[in-house]
Amino acid sequence: MEKWTLLDSKYIIQRPWATLRVDKLQLPNGNIKDEYYVLEYPTWVNMIAFTEDNQILFVRQYRHGANKIMVELPAGVVDDGEAPEAAAHRELLEETGYVFESIEYICELYANPATSGNLTYTYVLKGGRKIQEQQLDSSEDIDVVVMGIEEAKQFLFDNKIGQALHASALFYSFQKLGLL
Repeated sequence: MEKWTLLDSKYIIQRPWATLRVDKLQLPNGNIKDEYYVLEYPTWVNMIAFTEDNQILFVRQYRHGANKIMVELPAGVVDDGEAPEAAAHRELLEETGYVFESIEYICELYANPATSGNLTYTYVLKGGRKIQEQQLDSSEDIDVVVMGIEEAKQFLFDNKIGQALHASALFYSFQKLGLL
């Protein structure tokens, strides 16, 4: 198996949350793909956040692409030059007002590696305690939802986590923590 050779690349649109490029590629068999579209997104972090009393924090927010209000994991973008672990702590403090005693790496996932190259890191954080109110961005409207472990597992098993990377993160985390 060989990688494809990049012959040319052009940006069609470059915005903070929507970057699309078209690549011209040569496949190992010699065939040329004149137009292969790639979406570029920043690196993300997803967090399974356990409070001091072993509850799990979720967030409820409107997701315009799906036109639904969804319950998800706290998550966010890793800023340029920021370590993913630092982004996890920062995003949790901003979205929930909680700080955490420990953090453990769980996995890295690609949303769709056929057309996008960004990574999503998943972490489990424990010992969370609320120290402040949410500090949301102007485009965020987020409710914090707290669930017990069994309730969270049932929520996942009932297919109520519609964000695929969040469902995967929960399965990986529950498995690693011996909760499945």
